[in-house]
Formats: sequence, structure tokens, C-alpha cells
Amino acid sequence: MTQDDLLTRAQAWLAEDPDPETRDELAALLEGGATDELAARFAGTLQFGTAGLRGELGAGPQRMNRSVVIRAAAGLAAYLRAQGQEGGLVVIGYDARYKSADFARDTAAVMTGAGLRAALLPRPLPTPVLAFAIRHLGAVAGVEVTASHNPPRDNGYKVYLGDGSQIVPPADAEIAAEIAAIRSLHDVPRPDGGWETLGDEVLDAYLKRTDAVLTPGSPRTARTVYTALHGVGKDVLTAAFARHGFPPPALVAAQAEPDPAFPTVAFPNPEEPGAMDLAFEAARAVDPDLVIANDPDADRCAVAVPDTAAEGGWRMLRGDEVGALLAAHLVAKGATGVFAESIVSSSLLGRIAGAAGVGYEETLTGFKWIARVEGLRYGYEEALGYCVDPGGVRDKDGITAALLVTELASVLKERGRTLSDLLDDLAVEHGLHATDQLSVRVEDLGIITAAMAALRERPPGSLAGLTVVSAEDLAEGTEALPPTDGLRYHLEGAYRARVIVRPSGTEPKLKCYLEVVVPVASADGLVAARAKAAELLASVKRDLSAAAGL
Repeated sequence: MTQDDLLTRAQAWLAEDPDPETRDELAALLEGGATDELAARFAGTLQFGTAGLRGELGAGPQRMNRSVVIRAAAGLAAYLRAQGQEGGLVVIGYDARYKSADFARDTAAVMTGAGLRAALLPRPLPTPVLAFAIRHLGAVAGVEVTASHNPPRDNGYKVYLGDGSQIVPPADAEIAAEIAAIRSLHDVPRPDGGWETLGDEVLDAYLKRTDAVLTPGSPRTARTVYTALHGVGKDVLTAAFARHGFPPPALVAAQAEPDPAFPTVAFPNPEEPGAMDLAFEAARAVDPDLVIANDPDADRCAVAVPDTAAEGGWRMLRGDEVGALLAAHLVAKGATGVFAESIVSSSLLGRIAGAAGVGYEETLTGFKWIARVEGLRYGYEEALGYCVDPGGVRDKDGITAALLVTELASVLKERGRTLSDLLDDLAVEHGLHATDQLSVRVEDLGIITAAMAALRERPPGSLAGLTVVSAEDLAEGTEALPPTDGLRYHLEGAYRARVIVRPSGTEPKLKCYLEVVVPVASADGLVAARAKAAELLASVKRDLSAAAGL
């Protein structure tokens, strides 16, 4: 694009931008001759895919802003009309990030102008409430304005269809094509009203549905510390705990209320270093049975347990550990149906399901795939996502997961046991399944492309002294999985291991998921098994980094 073309495009964008804030921002860039910054914003458009939209806030087509959202909403509306859904209901939810309420109102206006009915949730609420509302209200689609656990300057746009699940191909490409066909925002009708703002009846129905998660009469004695990480989870989670008779969680006060600046954390993601520090500080003061955190839109749930060997006395459980604990709890309750997980999650779930005689299935990464498993009873993903009530929410739900793990902790507490004790039991029964992740955040996406190319051209023959017995390029698809950009290695030798490498779908990261399985003859062997697993994971990580040129 020539400089003249760049300036022409930027001026045309400025002329139809409905937001005074981004108009001023873009006008200042034009006036200041900030060519490089303009080029970064106008070299392309933010791409709509199976994660919807997600990006940094700001002016221009490569940023999240009202102009981009209006186009996305118009594309979705055109897609729904083409599917014969004219007059259907679209439910819209939003979190407490910068511009979320504006993006939600714009979406309601566009849907109304396109001949659809629109209903806004009453205020910033957890994403699972929106996912529940779609099916509860018989909507043809739903939109959640959220960037989940991304940095403060990001926002996003997540789309669900009428089955209550996130979009998958080919719907994403068909919606993207409708977005691309919009020539001007002036062609998109946006009335000043005509949509409905819902009351608390939908939230009340969601909370009533949480009854299905717990066993009537089960123990409810476990004491918790809870942090919302400046997100929207606190009011709904505390209401759910009160409804079911759990002790009120001790709140991390500095992080309890929504704040789009996320002032106490570098990244509002409980998996990130330092994010849980204030929660652990609170736990040391009140000595609870467990610590629970939601991410900012409360669709994920993090759990930490007391551990005298850990720095500060508390240890974050990996998503795979919580996934296994919840599976074991559901098995003990007599759950039937299919247990499902994404391919990047621990193979321990398959062992638990097999031993219990329940169905098991692997899917591609993301709850858009897990939620579509036929006969699903329970699904989880290692990134702290758990679907424990697919009849109510066909997506990950950090509120119901928190209820279920606290019920499990209560059941164990009544027996003088802990979550850590149950993890030990699972290791002895099925082998110690230890997982880790090599995650590389980049500024230059070319680094990810180069790493994937290097591994495809020169796949490793061994890692950590274990032979790579199979190397699959998942871009070619398998009998069970559609194509996706990823590589999967199975390793064997003195121990079994598995490695999956893939670019993140929502962040500028290359993610490598590692698992080793160490047999354990008895509880006496757990300490040695964990030491061996840590040694193997470190070696796999080192060798994989070298093979990928990282």
C-alpha cells in the first residue's frame, strides 16, 4: 500500500467512525504524520474466525473499536438472515472491560436494524450466563463482548449459535464473508432503540440451574478464599455459594470489583506468574481449605491447595489436575455419558473414563469442539476450562466448576482427606500423569511460523532420551479430528510421553503441551515419581526448544 493509499484509507475510515474517542485518536495520528503507526492499523483487517474477534483497542481496522464491531454485528446479522432466522432473537452479554458496554449496545442496534430481535443482559455478567441464556430464551444466536484473560488494552467478540455453542467452521468463514461484503457503515441501519434490556430473571434462572451440579444433601463445609481478578465473577459466585449453603468465600478485596485497568496484576490470568499472589496472601491469613479464582469473564476456574513444600504454603493446581479431580468426583457420583477433552489436555481423563466404563472422546482445542461431543456429560481443557453441566451451559463455566470442586473438597474434608490426597490416589491407580507447558509470547508472529516450519521440516527423532515413535502433522487431519495447525509426537522408552505444538488461537504465543507418564507402584513411590517426572519434563522442554529454534 502506497502512502497515498494509506492516507486515503485512513481518512475514509475517519469519516465514518461513530466513536468520538477513536476519531480523535485517528485524527491525531494523521495530523502527526505517524505513518508507521497508521500502516500497522490499516495494513489489513482484524480477522473474524472461530474465536470471533480479539485484539487491542484503538482506531483502525486492525484494532477493536466500534466501527469493527458494527461491521462484525452486521455480518452476523446477514448470516443469520441467510440462514432463515429473520425475526429471531439474539442475546448479547458483555464483561466490564473498556468499551464492552458500547460494543454490546452497538450490536443490539445492528440486530434490531436488520430485522432481528435483540436482548441485552442487564449488566456486565459472566460469559457462562450468556451461554446459558441463549438456550434458555430460545435465541438463534448470542454474542459475548469479552477478551477473557487478555491484557487490559484488549477486547473481543465471541459468537454463539442457537445450540448455545461457539461457532465452528464453516459458520466462521461464512460470517467473515458477510463482514467483508459490507462497503460502508452508512449502509448499516442502527436505530436508537427497539431492543430489550433483560432483568435479573435470566440470572435467577442460571443460578437455579446450578442446582443440577451438586448432589442433594452433600457436605458443604469447605472454606474458600476467592478472587475475581477484577472481573465480573464475584456477585454471581457468591450468590451461588449462598444458594447452596457453602460458607461465604473470603474475598480478596483488592480484586473483588470489576476494574478494566486490572491494577494489581500484570496479566489478568490466574495461570500467569504473580496473578494469584494476593489470593495466597489472603489464604495465609484465614487458612481456608482451598483458593478459587475466576478469570475476568468467569468462564475459567483456578484452584490452589495448601502445600507445605510450596513457596508461601500454597500450590496452584494445573488445569489437568483439576480436570482429573472433577472427573473422579463425577464418576463417584455415578455420572454416565461421555467424558471429553481437547487433544492438548492430559491423557489421564481417558484412563479415568476407561476404568469407570464411561465414554471418552478427544477433540480439537477449544470448547467450541468439546461442547459438540454427542452425549457429553463432562468436558474440560487444560487451560482451566470445565464444562460440568452441559445441559445448562455448553461452554466452560467457572461458576459451576467452582461449586463442584468445593463440593468435592467438602466430601473429602468430611473423611479427613484433601484434594491432594485424591490426586495421589489417582497417580497410584493410573500412573503419575505430569504435564507442563512451554509457552513463548512473541512480538513478531514470524517467529511462530518459523518454529512450526522447522519442526515440520526436521521433526525430532527423540526428546529427553525417549524415542519419537509417531509424529503427526495435524494440519492433515486424522480419522477422528479435522485439520488444525499443530504437531503431535508420541514418545516411548523407559517412560511414555506426549508433546503437542500449536500456535495460540487467541494470543501471540507458540504453545507446546508436554506430558510424561511415570508408573507408581504405591504411595511410597510418589515423591520419587514426581522428581523423575519433573526431570523428564525439563529435558523435553529443553530438547523441544532446540528443535524448534527457540
